[in-house]
Amino acid sequence: MAFVLPDISRANFAKEIRQLSPEPLDDQAITALLAHYRELALWNRRTNLIGPGTREEILARHYGESLAALPLLPAGAQRGLDLGSGAGFPGIVLAAARPRLEMTLVEARERKWAFLSTAARKAALPCRCLDARVQVPLPSGLPETIDVITSRALRLDPETWRALANRLDADGRVLLWAGEHDPELPAELVSCGSLPLAGSEKRRILALRRASSEPLNQTEP
Repeated sequence: MAFVLPDISRANFAKEIRQLSPEPLDDQAITALLAHYRELALWNRRTNLIGPGTREEILARHYGESLAALPLLPAGAQRGLDLGSGAGFPGIVLAAARPRLEMTLVEARERKWAFLSTAARKAALPCRCLDARVQVPLPSGLPETIDVITSRALRLDPETWRALANRLDADGRVLLWAGEHDPELPAELVSCGSLPLAGSEKRRILALRRASSEPLNQTEP
């Protein structure tokens, strides 16, 4: 049986979300995030997009952990790619907080892709939603040049990461929600720091950059 998300007023939602965010959120961002939450509540009644929890747990686990990435986004980032977007975390949340960041949300499961398309439209966010599997060769529709790549749950092989790194801007970043151990990555991506997630001793956001600011020699497979 699907979990029914708790109802919440705009005032309470705004207060709790702003407390979770490491950066100030304006009214436009709150409106978009609340629209996403309410659409998530509607869809989750018949499709298990997220698991059960109290209102505080849901906001902290999903919205708070997504917003935690804001300080790690490259300055002036305009082109984002969220891999395995699922219920919109972190892609839709970051798009709401940074309206100049045009996010491409990639989700291989058709039902979740349908949710993302609807939720982005209800939240009035300029997100492109692709129903595709991320693998080599990379699916069509991905940005040719990317400022930030995010992935909260999807695990990719080094070959696919190598192809994605080939599209990463020289000052771009890859942000991975990870546990204690780093995922297996190609030499083209190197760590440039991490940020611990609130309420967890081991979970963190791992920030990666290209190993060289020069264009990669290897062409995309």
